[in-house]
Amino acid sequence: MSDPIQEEIDREVKEHKILIYGKGTKAQPKCGFTAETMQFFDKYGYEYELLDVLENPVKREALTKMTNWPTLPKVFINGTFYGDTDVLDPMEAKGEVEPLLKQAFESA
Repeated sequence: MSDPIQEEIDREVKEHKILIYGKGTKAQPKCGFTAETMQFFDKYGYEYELLDVLENPVKREALTKMTNWPTLPKVFINGTFYGDTDVLDPMEAKGEVEPLLKQAFESA
């Protein structure tokens, strides 16, 4: 039997080159970490999507199980899970983020 929540997550991850599962919306983030993650991607100028899972505990639980990452936000780039800025900041310091984003958007 298929899981509609997992199917929804799979579809969303495929649909968006940069996808942030967080708290709140782009217009009104509801936590500092979500806002920080948005600022992280804003500097690069690539389009990203922020999906609010604050009010959806079933989806949050499914994402936690799928990623083995207990906290929000959860960032996917080109279908791959990258954690949050705790993971992305060190990658950025090594110059790994820009090429990753370029590759994601060139493969559109």
